[in-house]
Amino acid sequence: MGHLFTYAAAAALMPDVRRTAAGIIEVRAELADLSFALGGGGDSPFGGVAEAKALEARLHEHLAWFTGQGIEVKGAAPIIIDFPSELLGAPVSLCWLEGEHELGWYHRADLGFLGRRRLPTEAMH
Repeated sequence: MGHLFTYAAAAALMPDVRRTAAGIIEVRAELADLSFALGGGGDSPFGGVAEAKALEARLHEHLAWFTGQGIEVKGAAPIIIDFPSELLGAPVSLCWLEGEHELGWYHRADLGFLGRRRLPTEAMH
Protein backbone atom coordinates (compact mmCIF):
# COMPACT_ATOMS: atom_id res chain seq x y z
CA MET A 1 0.00 0.00 0.00
CA GLY A 2 1.27 3.51 -0.83
CA HIS A 3 0.92 6.72 1.15
CA LEU A 4 -1.66 6.65 3.94
CA PHE A 5 -3.46 9.80 5.04
CA THR A 6 -4.34 10.64 8.60
CA TYR A 7 -7.74 12.27 8.95
CA ALA A 8 -6.01 15.57 9.82
CA ALA A 9 -3.82 15.48 6.70
CA ALA A 10 -6.78 14.65 4.43
CA ALA A 11 -8.97 17.32 6.06
CA ALA A 12 -6.20 19.90 5.60
CA LEU A 13 -6.33 19.27 1.84
CA MET A 14 -10.09 19.82 1.62
CA PRO A 15 -9.97 23.54 0.67
CA ASP A 16 -7.74 22.60 -2.30
CA VAL A 17 -9.94 19.57 -3.04
CA ARG A 18 -13.04 21.77 -3.22
CA ARG A 19 -11.24 24.37 -5.36
CA THR A 20 -9.99 21.72 -7.78
CA ALA A 21 -13.42 20.07 -7.87
CA ALA A 22 -15.00 23.43 -8.77
CA GLY A 23 -12.60 23.67 -11.71
CA ILE A 24 -13.55 20.16 -12.84
CA ILE A 25 -17.26 20.95 -12.60
CA GLU A 26 -16.86 24.07 -14.74
CA VAL A 27 -14.71 22.37 -17.37
CA ARG A 28 -16.92 19.27 -17.37
CA ALA A 29 -20.04 21.35 -18.12
CA GLU A 30 -18.35 23.36 -20.89
CA LEU A 31 -16.96 20.19 -22.43
CA ALA A 32 -20.38 18.51 -22.35
CA ASP A 33 -21.94 21.54 -24.08
CA LEU A 34 -19.20 21.71 -26.67
CA SER A 35 -19.18 17.95 -27.33
CA PHE A 36 -22.95 18.02 -27.90
CA ALA A 37 -22.57 20.90 -30.38
CA LEU A 38 -19.70 19.18 -32.21
CA GLY A 39 -21.81 16.04 -32.47
CA GLY A 40 -24.40 17.93 -34.51
CA GLY A 41 -26.42 19.38 -31.65
CA GLY A 42 -26.07 23.02 -32.72
CA ASP A 43 -23.74 25.86 -31.87
CA SER A 44 -21.76 26.29 -28.68
CA PRO A 45 -20.41 29.52 -27.21
CA PHE A 46 -17.37 27.51 -26.13
CA GLY A 47 -15.85 27.12 -29.61
CA GLY A 48 -14.93 24.16 -31.75
CA VAL A 49 -12.60 21.17 -31.90
CA ALA A 50 -9.50 23.06 -30.76
CA GLU A 51 -11.33 24.40 -27.71
CA ALA A 52 -12.65 20.91 -26.93
CA LYS A 53 -9.08 19.57 -26.92
CA ALA A 54 -8.02 22.42 -24.61
CA LEU A 55 -10.91 21.67 -22.25
CA GLU A 56 -9.97 17.98 -22.21
CA ALA A 57 -6.39 18.94 -21.32
CA ARG A 58 -7.63 21.19 -18.49
CA LEU A 59 -9.86 18.40 -17.19
CA HIS A 60 -6.93 15.98 -17.14
CA GLU A 61 -4.77 18.59 -15.36
CA HIS A 62 -7.36 18.95 -12.60
CA LEU A 63 -7.70 15.18 -12.23
CA ALA A 64 -3.90 14.78 -12.19
CA TRP A 65 -3.71 17.19 -9.25
CA PHE A 66 -5.55 14.63 -7.12
CA THR A 67 -3.30 11.73 -8.07
CA GLY A 68 -0.26 13.95 -7.54
CA GLN A 69 -1.37 14.39 -3.93
CA GLY A 70 -1.80 10.62 -3.45
CA ILE A 71 -5.60 10.91 -3.67
CA GLU A 72 -7.42 8.26 -5.70
CA VAL A 73 -9.99 9.47 -8.22
CA LYS A 74 -12.93 7.06 -8.38
CA GLY A 75 -15.29 9.15 -10.50
CA ALA A 76 -15.41 12.44 -12.41
CA ALA A 77 -19.18 12.89 -12.81
CA PRO A 78 -19.89 13.11 -9.96
CA ILE A 79 -16.43 13.55 -8.50
CA ILE A 80 -15.63 10.79 -6.02
CA ILE A 81 -12.22 10.65 -4.38
CA ASP A 82 -10.60 8.41 -1.80
CA PHE A 83 -7.79 9.15 0.63
CA PRO A 84 -6.12 5.81 1.49
CA SER A 85 -6.05 5.53 5.26
CA GLU A 86 -6.42 3.20 8.25
CA LEU A 87 -9.13 2.96 10.86
CA LEU A 88 -8.67 0.74 13.89
CA GLY A 89 -5.77 -0.94 12.12
CA ALA A 90 -7.80 -1.86 9.02
CA PRO A 91 -7.21 -0.41 5.55
CA VAL A 92 -9.95 2.07 4.64
CA SER A 93 -10.49 4.99 2.32
CA LEU A 94 -11.66 8.35 3.57
CA CYS A 95 -14.23 9.16 0.94
CA TRP A 96 -15.47 12.50 -0.44
CA LEU A 97 -18.31 12.93 -2.93
CA GLU A 98 -18.91 16.06 -4.98
CA GLY A 99 -21.27 18.39 -3.13
CA GLU A 100 -20.31 17.31 0.38
CA HIS A 101 -19.13 20.10 2.67
CA GLU A 102 -16.77 18.02 4.79
CA LEU A 103 -14.73 14.86 4.78
CA GLY A 104 -17.02 12.72 6.91
CA TRP A 105 -17.28 9.30 5.26
CA TYR A 106 -15.15 6.19 4.83
CA HIS A 107 -15.38 2.69 3.45
CA ARG A 108 -13.31 -0.43 3.87
CA ALA A 109 -10.71 -0.73 1.14
CA ASP A 110 -12.12 -4.09 0.04
CA LEU A 111 -15.76 -2.90 -0.15
CA GLY A 112 -15.54 0.36 -2.05
CA PHE A 113 -18.29 2.97 -2.26
CA LEU A 114 -21.11 0.50 -1.55
CA GLY A 115 -19.68 -0.01 1.93
CA ARG A 116 -19.60 3.73 2.64
CA ARG A 117 -20.27 4.74 6.26
CA ARG A 118 -20.16 7.88 8.36
CA LEU A 119 -16.80 8.38 10.03
CA PRO A 120 -17.01 7.92 13.80
CA THR A 121 -16.51 11.25 15.58
CA GLU A 122 -13.45 9.94 17.41
CA ALA A 123 -11.76 9.19 14.05
CA MET A 124 -12.01 12.87 13.07
CA HIS A 125 -9.55 14.02 15.72
